[in-house]
Amino acid sequence: MLPRRRIRRIRKTKPRTLLPALALAVAATAATPTAALATDTAARGQAVSSGWNDYSCKPSAQHPRPVVLVHGTLGNSVDNWLGFAPYLAQRGYCVFSLDYGQLPAVPFFHGLGAVDESAKQLSAYVDRVLAATGAAKVDMVGHSQGGMMPRYYLKFLGGAPKVNALVGIAPTNHGTTLSGLTKLLDYFPGAGDLIAEGAPGLMDQVVDSDFLRRLNEGGDTVPGVRYTVIATKYDEVATPYQAQFLSGPNVKNVLIQDLCPTDISEHLAIGLTDGLAFHEAVNALDPDHATPTTCASDD
Repeated sequence: MLPRRRIRRIRKTKPRTLLPALALAVAATAATPTAALATDTAARGQAVSSGWNDYSCKPSAQHPRPVVLVHGTLGNSVDNWLGFAPYLAQRGYCVFSLDYGQLPAVPFFHGLGAVDESAKQLSAYVDRVLAATGAAKVDMVGHSQGGMMPRYYLKFLGGAPKVNALVGIAPTNHGTTLSGLTKLLDYFPGAGDLIAEGAPGLMDQVVDSDFLRRLNEGGDTVPGVRYTVIATKYDEVATPYQAQFLSGPNVKNVLIQDLCPTDISEHLAIGLTDGLAFHEAVNALDPDHATPTTCASDD
């Protein structure tokens, strides 16, 4: 039994302080890779030394468009891409990654701000990459929220003329139930409002949120952009996994287990380490030179 003094202290704790912390803790266990233990300057240096975020890079004739990588919720521009960014750079792509959705006094864990505001940050970053590289368009690859948020940029912020292709790896395109955990909000009136106040990017991704209704109203896609979704049936975060898929012209939806039934990657692994997902993403970036993705593609 707890001492009386301890019991009184617990009773005085306000749900307002507990709920946002609980939401972040739940998301942190599920959403994206661990945070970098480095300063922003060191993180940028790490990326450049690994072949990406090098603003002197000029696209080649073989890969004429720079690739912008968009991290997921609670991710950042380095950690989310420690596997895939070097994979692209080694294949001759100019690769760039941004941080977005930062909250005051919350280092390393990004993607928590309102998704429409994050899309404005993406817009400015794309303009920076285009100016640095001299390219006319970029391609984008995003993980989780990072595969969904760019669609707001394309649809509402004039991004479509600047983007050739969007590849979403386990994207939250139609929201998530977080394996049913979002239903718990029904048992705590006002909890969703409190979470939205502290970390609006979380509630924006819940199935049937106001943000997602607006994003998907009138169709999932915009003309002139090619879309690819790469999903895993073992996803425990962007659930149900079928909600990741898009409808419309110029859309290719891929379930990784259709390519390799023995692939057991879940939400984190498919974006961080899955060589099959990486191979299929490169196929989407360069469809003219695509090769079959099989269980042997994990290199």
